[in-house]
Amino acid sequence: MATTAELFEEPFVADEYIERLVWRTPGGGSRGGSEAFDPKRLLEEFVNHIQELQIMDERIQRKVEKLEQQCQKEAKEFAKKVQELQKSNQVAFQHFQELDEHISYVATKVCHLGDQLEGVNTPRQRAVEAQKLMKYFNEFLDGELKSDVFTNSEKIKEAADVIQKLHLIAQELPFDRFSEVKSKIASKYHDLECQLIQEFTSAQRRGEISRMREVAAVLLHFKGYSHCIDVYIKQCQEGAYLRNDIFEDAAILCQRVNKQVGDIFSNPEAVLAKLIQNVFEIKLQSFVKDQLEECRKSDAEQYLKSLYDLYTRTTCLSSKLMEFNLGTDKQTFLSKLIKSIFISYLENYIEVEIGYLKSRSAMILQRYYDSKNHQKRSIGTGGIQDLKERIRQRTNLPLGPSIDTHGETFLSQEVVVNLLQETKQAFERCHRLSDPSDLPRNAFRIFTILVEFLCIEHIDYALETGLAGIPSSDSRNANLYFLDVVQQANTIFHLFDKQFNDHLMPLISSSPKLSECLQKKKEIIEQMEMKLDTGIDRTLNCMIGQMKHILAAEQKKTDFKPEDENNVLIQYTNACVKVCVYVRKQVEKIKNSMDGKNVDTVLMELGVRFHRLIYEHLQQYSYSCMGGMLAICDVAEYRKCAKDFKIPMVLHLFDTLHALCNLLVVAPDNLKQVCSGEQLASLDKNILHSFVQLRADYRSARLARHFS
Repeated sequence: MATTAELFEEPFVADEYIERLVWRTPGGGSRGGSEAFDPKRLLEEFVNHIQELQIMDERIQRKVEKLEQQCQKEAKEFAKKVQELQKSNQVAFQHFQELDEHISYVATKVCHLGDQLEGVNTPRQRAVEAQKLMKYFNEFLDGELKSDVFTNSEKIKEAADVIQKLHLIAQELPFDRFSEVKSKIASKYHDLECQLIQEFTSAQRRGEISRMREVAAVLLHFKGYSHCIDVYIKQCQEGAYLRNDIFEDAAILCQRVNKQVGDIFSNPEAVLAKLIQNVFEIKLQSFVKDQLEECRKSDAEQYLKSLYDLYTRTTCLSSKLMEFNLGTDKQTFLSKLIKSIFISYLENYIEVEIGYLKSRSAMILQRYYDSKNHQKRSIGTGGIQDLKERIRQRTNLPLGPSIDTHGETFLSQEVVVNLLQETKQAFERCHRLSDPSDLPRNAFRIFTILVEFLCIEHIDYALETGLAGIPSSDSRNANLYFLDVVQQANTIFHLFDKQFNDHLMPLISSSPKLSECLQKKKEIIEQMEMKLDTGIDRTLNCMIGQMKHILAAEQKKTDFKPEDENNVLIQYTNACVKVCVYVRKQVEKIKNSMDGKNVDTVLMELGVRFHRLIYEHLQQYSYSCMGGMLAICDVAEYRKCAKDFKIPMVLHLFDTLHALCNLLVVAPDNLKQVCSGEQLASLDKNILHSFVQLRADYRSARLARHFS
C-alpha cells in the first residue's frame, strides 16, 4: 500500500500514473530494456494494484464518513452555544437599559443639585469679591496699602486685576467726596500700567513669548493696551532695516511678525495691520519723499523713473502682504496706504510725463538733424498749404523750387527706435501710475505726442522734403532718392503700428478713446499714403523722363532705315541697351523699396508707362525691311526687360507691341492674315494702320492695295 501511495503526485495525471506503475513493474518496460517484456506479469501487477486501490478507497471512505459525523456533531454543539449566547446577550441588554435609565435619573438629580449650589455660591462669591474690593478701597481711603497683593511685586497680575476694578468703581463715585481716593486709585492704576508695559518690553527683548502673552492679556483691559502694541511695533522694527532694499526688509519684517503675533495678542490681525500702517506711513513715506523730492524739479527723467520704480515696488510689497490676515477688507486697507504715500505725486503725474516726453522727443529729433548739419525748414500749415496740397494731388505738379537733398532721406531708424522706446516707457508708466478712470485719456495724450513727433515732425517732414527733392520729369541725369524714403517710411510705420497694437491698444481697448485713436491713426495713414502716392507718381514720371532722354540722345533715324541694308551688324540698338539697363535698375530698386501688393501696383504703373513710351517712340520713325527687323529685336529686348516686372498685364502689352512690329517686315500679301492673328485681331484697325504706315514702302500702290 505504501508503494501505491508513492505513485500519487500532485497534480494527479492518470496517464503519468499508469506510466510510473509500468516502469516499476519487472518485465513491464519496452523492448531493449534489461529485462524482456512480460505481458502476463504486467497484467498480474495491474490486477493486484487495482485490488490495493479498492482497499485504499474503502478505507478513505470510512474515514470521510467518520469526519462528516464528527462535523455534524460539532455543528449542533456550536449552534446550541450560539443560542445560549443570544439569550445571555438579551439579558445583558435589558440590564444595560435599566442601568442607563438609572444613570439618567441620577444625572438629572446632580444637575439640579448643581444649579441649586451655583445659585447659592454665585452670590456668595460676589459678596466675597465685593468684600475684598471694599477692603482694598479702605486701604486707599486710609492712604496706606498693606495688602500683599500691592506690596508683593510678584503678584502684579492680581494687583492689576484689583486696581482695574477699583478704577471702574471710582469713576462712578462723586468727585467732591472721593476726589482724593480717586486720584490715589488713578495714580496706582497708572503706575501698574507702566510696570506692565515695562515688563512686556523686557520680555520682548528677552524673546519670552509666553511672558509677553501673559502681560498682554492683563493689559487688554487697561487703557494703555494700545501703547503696549505701539511698544511692540517699535521694538519689532529695531534692526529690521539693515539692507539697501527697504521694501524687502519690510516684507521680511511683516513675515516674521505674522508668525509670532498670534501667540502674543488676542487680536493679531489688528496688531499686524497697525504694524503695516506704521511701516507705510513712516518708513516708506519718508523713503519715497527723500528719493523723489531731490529730483522732482531738477530732473524730470529721473523723477519719472524713480516714481515708477517706487510705486511698482510698493504695489509688489502690497501684493505680498495680501497673504496675511489683516481683517475683512485688506485690499481697500492697503490701497489707502499706497494712495496716502503717492497721492501728491500722482495728481500731476501725467503733466510731468507729457512735458518730459515732448522735450525728450524734440531733443532726439534736433540732435539727429544737427548730426546731419541740416537746418529743419518750416513746413507751412493752414489754408495756403492745404490749397497747395490739393493742387499737387490733382495736377501732380511740383509747387516751389526743387531741393537737392544729396541723397539724404532724413529718416533714421535709430531716431524712431529712440522715440518709440521713450513712448513705450511712457505707456508703461501711464498704465501703472494713472487712475483707472483716467488711463484711456492719459494714454491718448501720450499717443498724440508720438503722432506729433514721429509721424508729423519726422516721417511727414521727410516725405515733404523728399517730395521737394524730386526733380522735374524733364531733368537730365536726375538722382531719384524718393524710393529710399518710401522704403524707410514703410519700415518705420510697421514699427509704429506694432507699438500701437502692443502697448496702446490694451490701455484703451474698452473705452471710447479706442475709436478716437483708430480714427487719428487712419487719418495719419491716409495723409502719408497720399504723399507717398504723389511722390511715387512723380518719381515714375522722372523715370519715364530719363528714358525719354536716353532714347532722344541715343536713338538715330538711321537705326531703323540704314543706308546699307546688307551691312547691319548689330542685334539691337544702343538706345535699347541703355534703356533696358536703366529700367532693370529701377525695377530692382522698386522691389527693394516696397513690399506686398504695393510692389505689383507700382511695377504695373511703371510697366504701362514704359510701354506707352516705347509705343510712342516707335511711332516717330520710318522703317525699312532691315530697320523693321531691328525694331523687332529692340522690342524683344524690351519684352525681356518687362518679364522682370513679373506682371502679366505688362508682359501682355509688350507681346502685343512685338506682334505689331511684325507688321513692319511682313510681306504685303500676308498683311491681312497677320492682322487677323490671335494677338492683333482684337486691336483697333487704326492702330494697325498706324504701324503699317511706318513702313518705308507704305506709299507703294501694292502695299496700300493689300492693306485697304
